[in-house]
Amino acid sequence: MAITNEDKKYLTLALGLAAKARGQTNPNPMVAAVVVKNGKVLGQGYHKKYKGPHAEVEAFKNCKENPKGATLYVTLEPCSHIWKNTPPCVPAIIAAGIKRVVCCTIDPNEKVSGRGIKQLKAAGIQVEVGVLQKEAQELNEAFFCFHQKQRPFVAIKFACSLDGRTATHSGDSKWITNEAAREFSRDLRGQYQAIIVGTNTVLKDDPHLGVRNKKYHDPLRVILDAELKIKINAQVYRDNNVLVFASPSHDLKKMKQLVQKGIEVVVLKQKQVPIKIILQELTKRKIISLFVEGGAELQGSFQDAKLADKFYIFYAPIIIGGKESLSAIGGKGTDKVSKALKLKNISIKHFGDNWMIEGVRI
Repeated sequence: MAITNEDKKYLTLALGLAAKARGQTNPNPMVAAVVVKNGKVLGQGYHKKYKGPHAEVEAFKNCKENPKGATLYVTLEPCSHIWKNTPPCVPAIIAAGIKRVVCCTIDPNEKVSGRGIKQLKAAGIQVEVGVLQKEAQELNEAFFCFHQKQRPFVAIKFACSLDGRTATHSGDSKWITNEAAREFSRDLRGQYQAIIVGTNTVLKDDPHLGVRNKKYHDPLRVILDAELKIKINAQVYRDNNVLVFASPSHDLKKMKQLVQKGIEVVVLKQKQVPIKIILQELTKRKIISLFVEGGAELQGSFQDAKLADKFYIFYAPIIIGGKESLSAIGGKGTDKVSKALKLKNISIKHFGDNWMIEGVRI
C-alpha cells in the first residue's frame, strides 16, 4: 500500500507528542503512537517516563472506540523483547486487532531491531516502515548513537564572546551571556543523562551543574579529578548523583570521604583520564547521552578524538580580546582549515541580543 499524505500527517502528530517527554525517558527513546480509523483519531499516547507505560499501551488506553481494524501510527518499531521493565508492545497490538502499522524507523537496539516488524507481519498485520525516518532518528539522536556506535551521544556546550573567548586574561567569565541564555542552557542539561566537567572548572567556579527546573531531572555529574583535589563541600558533591574518575595517584583521604558520602569513584590505571575510557565506563552504565560543559581542554579532547556529535554555542555581542584570554576550545586542533570540524543541520535561537547556534558534526 502506498504511503499517503494522511500517513505523514499522523506521524508528524506522533513525533510532536513524543518530543513532549524530552529528558524524561532516558535511557529509553521518546516514542508516541496514534490510532486512526476511517480518518478519525481514536486515541493517542506517548512514553512519558522511564519504566512507565509505552506509547502503544497509552494510545490503546486512551481510545474512545474499539481499535479493531484501525491503523496504528508509531514513531519507532514496536518492541517485542521481554528483557525490560515493561511488557512488549507487539502482543498488545495484535490483541487490539490493529489492521495496519505505519512506523518511522526500525529500532537500533539489537534486542528489538526488525523482530517487532517480523512478528506483526507474521500475525497478518500490514506494516509500512520508513515514513519520516530522518525526523524520527533526529528526535532520538542519542538513543540511535548509543545502540549503533556503542557509546553515549556527546554534546558540547560553551558560551563565548564574538571573538571566541570564554574568559578574560584574569579568568573572569561571569557572565558572558544574559540570564535568558543561561536559563536555556541549564534546561539543556536536563535533556542529557550525564554532564561532565574537569577539575579546574570545579576548583575555579564551584558550579552547581543542576537543572533547577522541576520539569527535568538533574543529570549524573561526571567529574574528572585525577588526584581528587576538589573539596568535599563543593556543590558537585551535594548528593551522590555523581561519578568521579581518578588516577592511581589520587588522595586516599579524599577517596575515603567520597565513599562515605556514597559517591562512586572509578580509579583508572592511567595518570591522565582518556576520553575513550570514560565513554566505555559510561556505556557500561547505560548512559546514552553526555553533556560536556567545561573546560576548554576537556572539550578540545572530545573534538580531537572525533567524539563530539553536537554543539551548542552561545554568543554574546562583546569582544574580550587579548592573547592571554581563554579560548572556547582547547586541545590540539587542526593544522588546516580544510580539515576543520564541520557542522550541519544548523539552527539559530535568539535570547534578546544573545543567540545560540546548534549543529551536529558532519
